[in-house]
Order: sequence, then structure tokens, then C-alpha cells
Amino acid sequence: MHQRPFQSISLRTLNRLGTGIYLLAISITSMNAYSDDSKMRIDSAPYGKTADGQNVTLFTLVNASGNTVEMIDYGAIVVSINVPDRNGKRTNVTAGFASLDGYLQRHPYFGSTVGRFCNRIAKGKFSIDGKTYSLAINNGPNHLHGGEVGFDKLVWRVSEKLKADNSVGLRLLLSSPDGQEGYPGTLKVVADYVWDNENTLTVRFTANTDKATHVNLTNHAYFNLSGAGSGTVYKHELELASDQYLDVDENMIPTGKISNVKGTPLDFMVKHPIGDKIQELVETKGYDHCFVVRGETGKLRLAANVVDPASGRSMEVRTTQPGIQLYTGNFLDGTSGNAGFKQHEAFCLETQHFPDAPNQSSFLTTLLKPSETLKETTTYHFGLVK
Repeated sequence: MHQRPFQSISLRTLNRLGTGIYLLAISITSMNAYSDDSKMRIDSAPYGKTADGQNVTLFTLVNASGNTVEMIDYGAIVVSINVPDRNGKRTNVTAGFASLDGYLQRHPYFGSTVGRFCNRIAKGKFSIDGKTYSLAINNGPNHLHGGEVGFDKLVWRVSEKLKADNSVGLRLLLSSPDGQEGYPGTLKVVADYVWDNENTLTVRFTANTDKATHVNLTNHAYFNLSGAGSGTVYKHELELASDQYLDVDENMIPTGKISNVKGTPLDFMVKHPIGDKIQELVETKGYDHCFVVRGETGKLRLAANVVDPASGRSMEVRTTQPGIQLYTGNFLDGTSGNAGFKQHEAFCLETQHFPDAPNQSSFLTTLLKPSETLKETTTYHFGLVK
């Protein structure tokens, strides 16, 4: 049960109660307010093995209220996020599989940590200092989400269990060697996933390289605040802190033009249901667009706010990244490869740099040099509305 926080007692009340009673009141109130902290923990259990025999572990982050985030070290994947509705009923609000087998197949990146470059790179090519690099072509004529064996298909190493007064988390490490999937440089990535007592999941990425390379990291969780598998997200009300989006061609590659959302189906400047105009997006079968996040890139700021009127759950997304990709599960088809989820039964809000940035000089660069450190943070806060 959620405890009421400690409240101060006035001098008048102190005089009336007496010092001894006041101190006893403080003691009792403090114990009530923080007694649930003993529930904070990180559990772990075997989750199976990869095809080449690597052990995979399931980690459960439990906060003081008993709400949980489950992760596996394969793909640094968020398996579930369990938070209460307005009636206190706890439900998983992310799409995923019931066992490791689902994640080992080619799947829609459910909950995955995506890299070395999330989203698309045109024709799987870019140049650095006059040298052209060729990447895997795995999305029509383009490179998508790091290639055939991206970061979502690798076992990360949990180097540390992070524990603080108000949170628990994991520090996961990955070393991507020079030439992996065609990318130059050995890239070392640190991903911190931290779950706190306010039901906020914080994702922090840092990365370093020994050779100039392009990097774009995100988490690809699919959300349904009514509960995974509860139906479409049409009635979820979305607000984006964005006035602009990236115009794309027929292959979903940015043209370089940044357009205003006003007067289009992509206008979420004022909160309204996702399903209001989704059927107008015939070519993409729904939303699959990168929006420009308002405010200063590099500063943690509001990017999106979602409310599910049915359950009362809300989710607020803040990020340091310049963009956010709204994707509404347009190609989920209800088959076992999609864990039974159907079209538009979940949505993604992938914080990121702009797609095809390596080939678009007008976009903020994704080039990471040996003298630099990449640092990005995104938070997902789960709350309740009446």
C-alpha cells in the first residue's frame, strides 16, 4: 500500500502534544513512510541459452511499491514493466514474449536496446573522411537498427547492480568490435537501466570509440497502457512536445525537409487519441515518423505524454535526444513471431538522433570521435490520472 509522506507538525501542535509524544509521532510516521523500502531488490533467474550456448539471465527490478521491470541480458531487452491502474491492479504494459525462444528469432525488436545505429541509413552506406563503409541491407534498400546482428542480438554483460536509496538498476556493458556489421571502430557501450520508487525507468547510454564511427542508440519498447494484449491503442491520448517532423521518401528515408505538423495527421501538439487520424496514413499503415523534440538537445526535457483513459495509467517521456520516433506497430500481424500481437495493439516512442543522419549534413551529427564520449538519457515515468 502506498504510504503517505511525512508531514510537518506545527509549533502549536508540538506544545499541545509535548516533546516526547512529538518525537514518537515522528518515529512512527517515518517508519510508515519508508517501511516498504525493504521490498526494493534485484532478483535474478536463469532464462535459457542462446543458440551458441551462452547463458541468458532474467533480472527483476522491484521498487518499494512492489512494481517491477524485468530485463534480460540478451539484447539488453526490457521484457515487462508492471505498474498499477487507478484501482491498484498491476499489469504488464509492454509487448514481449513469454520465453527466450521468442527473442532468439527475428522479432519486432520488442523491448530491445538497439544499435549501433537505430532507425534507417539509406542504402546501408556512409562515408567518413573520404572512406565509404557498407553496412547490411536489411530493410528494403536500407540498413535498419544496426543490421542483421545488431545490439539486440548480442549478450550484454551485467557489470554492476545499481542500488540507491530510491532506486535499483543494472549496468550493462557491450563491446562492438571494429568492422562488426560494417561499422568502423571498436565501440564500447554502457547502458544503465534504473527503476525508482516513483515508477520512473531511466535509461542512460554512454559510449566511446577508438575510431570515428556513427552511433545512434535507443530502446525499442512497445507500450499499451491498458495492458499488453488488451487491444488497440486507438483511445490512448498522446501529446508530443513537437511542432515539426521529418519528411521521408517512399523508402522511409528523410528527404532533408523538416515540415510543420500543424494541420496534418501528425499534429499531437494538443493531446488527442492516437486513433483519431491513423487511418489517413495509408502508405505507412499508421504512424512511423520521427518528430523533432522541442527545446535544447542535450538537456533532459519533455518529449511525450500519453494517457490511457480506460486504466487511468499515464506515461511521460523525457529525453536529451533531438528526436522521437512514433511507431504504432503497423506490421504486427498476430502471429507467433509477433507474440500474438496485432496491428496497432502497441506503440513505440523511440528517442533518438535523426534517421540517416550520417548522410544528411543538415541534421545533427551522429559521428562519434575517439576524443568524445556519447551521453544520452531518457526517462519513462508511469503515473495515474483520475
